[in-house]
Amino acid sequence: MTRPEIRPFRPDDVPAAGRLLAARHAAHRTVEPLLAARFEDPAVAAAEVEAVLAAGGSGAVAVEGDEVTGYLLGQSKPGKAWGPNAWVEAAGQAVSQAETVRDLYAAAGQEWVQQDLSAHYVLVPAHDSALVDAWFRLGFGLQHVHGICEVPDQPSTPPAHLTIRAARREDIPVLAELDLALPAHQATAPTWSAGEVPTLEEAVADWEESFDDEGWGYLVAEQDRRVVGAAVGCALEESSTHKSLTLPDHAGFLGFAAVLPEARGLGAGRALGEATFDWMRDNGFTSAVTDWRATNLLSSRTWPRLGYRPSFLRLHRHLGY
Repeated sequence: MTRPEIRPFRPDDVPAAGRLLAARHAAHRTVEPLLAARFEDPAVAAAEVEAVLAAGGSGAVAVEGDEVTGYLLGQSKPGKAWGPNAWVEAAGQAVSQAETVRDLYAAAGQEWVQQDLSAHYVLVPAHDSALVDAWFRLGFGLQHVHGICEVPDQPSTPPAHLTIRAARREDIPVLAELDLALPAHQATAPTWSAGEVPTLEEAVADWEESFDDEGWGYLVAEQDRRVVGAAVGCALEESSTHKSLTLPDHAGFLGFAAVLPEARGLGAGRALGEATFDWMRDNGFTSAVTDWRATNLLSSRTWPRLGYRPSFLRLHRHLGY
């Protein structure tokens, strides 16, 4: 089979890339209709591609005859936690045939490697098994999952041994402790995340500063009048991770949830997750979004049980090993 011609992405490729991206999103919405319909418009999709290019994105296009049949754009993100990185985010790829992405990565990735960018990340629609497989065959593995679901119509009922309530200022010391509990858990097997853990003093100061911010739902779980867990809800627009095509309309965000190690197994995480649905419904949100590390044994089991369906997968490859 003849492979397409691969060449560098040019600014005049944006309209064709937009058409491909709009078609990809339309196919995604047949499986996950909660995603925003506006990105099915090629002009709207092209604006997302243009934004990636304007932010320093670089990559490649596949051409067959006079037709662009695929593109790949990546850009580097600041932050030492990600390593010397290149990211292909939600608007960064679309192909007519999944196999084409392998040729595109061979070309675009070469440029990123020449810039000493050795940690590569890509966000892939979760429903597209052929595209996920193509990336797997490029040496990528599953790192992170974006989940989406409807906000339930009915209020939740926590188990009798737990009380779920709104956080109060006097809870800040334990809220700060829980801020440390999540990254500490992520640093253990089998996730082994290298994310930074703040000091307790930093976490307390952050809570003191932000506690009264409007538009945020701070919830805690109590057992025997002792706070053992917490969760945070907000509008999805507050998230720095969920942008562009990953941003549904009228979506609330489960942005944080943690339970103290000694209280795990009591059902507090599930009860807090359900309580954030209540907060979202009370605040007019009709869909809910969260995300989790695929290797986090707790969240990767709890959130799907609450109804969150994978919408996008973050895949990762660290070169040279």
